[in-house]
Amino acid sequence: MKDHAVLKMYEPLAGDASIPNWQDFINDKSVIRDTVNAEVDRLLRELGLSVWVTREYKPAQLAWSADERREGLDRTYRLVFQQDYELPEDFVDRLLHLPSVEMASRLSVGSARLPKPEISTQASLAPDVGDLIHLRYAQSITKGERSVRIAVLDTGLNLSHKELQGKVGASADFVDLEGLNTSDFIGDVAGYDDVPEDEVGHGTHVSGIVAGRGIEMNEGVAPGCTIMAVRVLATMKSGTRFVGAGIIDNINAGIKWAADNGADVINMSLGIKHTGGGLPHEDVIRYALSKNVTVVAASGNDGTAERYYPGALPGVIAVGAVDQAGTVAPFTSYGANIAVVAPGVNIYSSYAHNTYAFASGTSQASPFVCGMVGLMKSYARQLGRRLSNGDIRTILRDTSDKVDTRLRSEHAGYGLINMADAFKLLAHELA
Repeated sequence: MKDHAVLKMYEPLAGDASIPNWQDFINDKSVIRDTVNAEVDRLLRELGLSVWVTREYKPAQLAWSADERREGLDRTYRLVFQQDYELPEDFVDRLLHLPSVEMASRLSVGSARLPKPEISTQASLAPDVGDLIHLRYAQSITKGERSVRIAVLDTGLNLSHKELQGKVGASADFVDLEGLNTSDFIGDVAGYDDVPEDEVGHGTHVSGIVAGRGIEMNEGVAPGCTIMAVRVLATMKSGTRFVGAGIIDNINAGIKWAADNGADVINMSLGIKHTGGGLPHEDVIRYALSKNVTVVAASGNDGTAERYYPGALPGVIAVGAVDQAGTVAPFTSYGANIAVVAPGVNIYSSYAHNTYAFASGTSQASPFVCGMVGLMKSYARQLGRRLSNGDIRTILRDTSDKVDTRLRSEHAGYGLINMADAFKLLAHELA
């Protein structure tokens, strides 16, 4: 397969103003650069490799901001190999030994096992798990502001689903697996565009929990907020199960796009293991946090101390799952520094192809917290105020229902979110 390599240089490349972004380069190869710098080019020649040089990220404005430069996004490049080369095993190590290269990695496909849903073709009598977290109290204060944008980075969204009509304010599809063996993938796998149609339902289920209209399901947590539908995972069949899979660096592009296009909250009901090199998503998550975007992520579903990213990154609100009795679900991974837990067992929500389904996982718990943050930011905005990520973490810490006498539990963080207590404290702080 055609491979890619991502290089973060200590300094921007000479003449890099003419280097195209990889998303643009996919569809338009009229502008080509095939050299990096003297030492990288020398290594490529020694190995008999030819590349096209592209930018990994686009600047938010015409010029790179101080935040973008601080995280090195302006000096991160993607090398697209011109042929199907058999790269040596030590290729990345040899790049890292070059004085001008700060970080290097090869194209890597991350995957996340998708919970197996139970499809429902008619209205459900599912219990209202909102009672467990006192959702109605919070919604009596606000159901969310249209100006508050919640980005759902996932398998996309069923754009015609009646529960999500009128909810989507912006959309993008960052799935591009050109050059990979895509025989096991389902649906659209090539080309950057703005049509993030969801073929498998995971992203649609998550989006319904965040902001569903409540026609044939319980109303979403923050129905007044706007959804940004960002497709970063394609769907791959693995045996009898489905796996969400996407190129990690393309997911990074989706995170930056959301942050640059007005996201107030990002939900990532996905998790990727660290397999070498820098931590997945590290630079671009720090960038999003610096813009006061709150990032909420699932902790993982293998019930072990395995760390999944971005949930395990500093500053990210990692969420575990509880059942309808408020007991931590045994599948909740606890390697990330879990902040709180939320309902995540047998959650009923919108699904692909205009259907509905029950599903369980920390993927379902994360959007409850994401929606809660959306409501908190909405209430503050209604009062002409602004909440920082630190404010939000403090409120979650001080108002969640502890699972035992400890302030914080490894498996449950600060406890089960309590939206009534959270909004009472928030009202006091904003008074």
